[in-house]
Amino acid sequence: MRPTLPSNDLRKARMQLLAHGECPSDIIGERIARSWQRSLAAGLQPTGRLNDTYNGEHALRHALAGNHELLAHSRPVMKYLYQQVQHSHSMIILADKRATLLHTMGDVDFLSKAERVALSTGASWLEQHRGTNAIGTSLAEANSVEIHGGEHFLERNGFLTCAAAPIMCADGSLLGVIDISGDQRNRHPHTLGLVGMAARMIENKMVIASCRRHIRLHLHAQPEGIGSVAEGIIALSEDGWIVGANRTGLSMLGLAPADLGATPLNRVIDVRLDDLLARHQRRLDHVTQLQLHDGDILFAYIHAEESLRTISSPVANSAAPDDALAKLNTGDTHWHNAADKARRIAGKPIPLLIHGESGVGKELFARAVHDSGPRRDAPFVAINCAALPENLIEAELFGYNSGAFTGARRDGSPGRLREAHGGTLFLDEIGDMPQTMQTRLLRVLQERQVTPLGGGKAVDVDFALICATHRKLREEAEQGSFRSDLYYRINGLTVNLPALRERNDFQALTEHILSEQSPQRHICIAPALLAQLSQHRWPGNIRQYASVLRTASAMLDAHEDCIDWHHLPDDLIEELSAPPSTARTLQAPQKLKDLSQAAIRQAMEDHHGNVSAAARQLGISRQTLYRKLA
Repeated sequence: MRPTLPSNDLRKARMQLLAHGECPSDIIGERIARSWQRSLAAGLQPTGRLNDTYNGEHALRHALAGNHELLAHSRPVMKYLYQQVQHSHSMIILADKRATLLHTMGDVDFLSKAERVALSTGASWLEQHRGTNAIGTSLAEANSVEIHGGEHFLERNGFLTCAAAPIMCADGSLLGVIDISGDQRNRHPHTLGLVGMAARMIENKMVIASCRRHIRLHLHAQPEGIGSVAEGIIALSEDGWIVGANRTGLSMLGLAPADLGATPLNRVIDVRLDDLLARHQRRLDHVTQLQLHDGDILFAYIHAEESLRTISSPVANSAAPDDALAKLNTGDTHWHNAADKARRIAGKPIPLLIHGESGVGKELFARAVHDSGPRRDAPFVAINCAALPENLIEAELFGYNSGAFTGARRDGSPGRLREAHGGTLFLDEIGDMPQTMQTRLLRVLQERQVTPLGGGKAVDVDFALICATHRKLREEAEQGSFRSDLYYRINGLTVNLPALRERNDFQALTEHILSEQSPQRHICIAPALLAQLSQHRWPGNIRQYASVLRTASAMLDAHEDCIDWHHLPDDLIEELSAPPSTARTLQAPQKLKDLSQAAIRQAMEDHHGNVSAAARQLGISRQTLYRKLA
């Protein structure tokens, strides 16, 4: 417990704040000084009247419904906490992240006194409403706070002594605050420690509940500490990325909340996930020892669903593919799933349709599918249907005989379809193929024969077919702008390649691109710049990003090996530095908000509450989705 500030010092500091707008932090401490200045900036006066800051019954019901999980896990802890402070003229308070009081319990005599200053359910205790107070200031500072007596900005709250600790979500965001408030004459040295412990108990329960489907590591420096309130908890995706944690777990691994979703396990712990799970499967209830890269030792208990334990089985490991698709796999779950599906039909008479934005690597993916199948030694013929002039596409595809049209070669041409015989034909941007050509292509696919322009004998062809498009072909087929019979002929298996902004392997992909571009030179990117690049929208996707990296690498001096801001093109620096545009939100806000919320609800339902998968579907980051869900 920090010492109580003398009343004379508090009075002197308050007078200086009101007279000059500045607060002497050397007298009252930086945290109280910051809070007092925020309170003054919100238009509050220490002795002024307050506006009614109750949220109303409807708003309270909405807050209670929106914090159902927090309430469910907090009530047992609050009951236990109250048993420790009962009969001390105090109360236990749970508030949400907007400082709305959700639930209280305490001594009857103090509860009646607390109601006189609106310390009851439904009231808002944000700093801008109530001035410096433990609940509001804890939220503002995102830290544990104790506010005693005259340290409250509003003099009417000076009879209180309050201690509060924030409750954090598995993704590092604020969920709410737990607080002990009482009569300032009964201040106790251990109150702040009690609320801190209670917050950690709630956090641990919330992390476990929200990460049931993930692999979890329960960590401590001593094996006996696992399962206690002091344990660290880390949640992992199936491919070994750290996607959730409690504060203790982050601290043990030297990570910050911003590192969640952007850090693979093997970057901080000297072990691969499959090795860790294999070790765990041999002894399911065994606590294992781990070594961090900084040399520290931690003990871990691994909790994994049965479906995830198969990752470490010898059969699964022995069957791991080592082909062209595997060489392109840099860890993105969505891309990996697409590759696994495509690999299963390689060599079978099933056409593959690849959907994805321009620049996501559809042709690269198609070539890898070809190179991973039994036709790998035969031709791979790629045709961009959007790049060929309409008057030449027929001749390019189907070939022609001598003299078939003006300008034709004397000896004719076999055409790209015949060139693909025995191998793979890749039709990129097939949605841009003219409808007359769609009719002829459909006939070829049905009859497996090609008749060149100018007449002649039909020639048998045999090829695997892969098509790609950025268009929504199903909708275009329903509208009649694309032949529906051709659509169903080419749509044997559809896979969707994620946009760059949707991928969760940005760093690994970056390293892969740099190594491909400069195999003889190890080039890296400054961490701060890499974080900024990973947040960019990249409308041109991987093609655009690879071009940027190629240019930036060329800007490196001979003695440099790390790309930083000054190596980037000026236009990209301007884009990365610009604040987010607010133009959209200014147009039809109510209607746009409704559409946005409907899309979010649908995405969450589609993925059974999996925030990462829903964010990828919506094309936004996990952090943005969490904000929109709040």
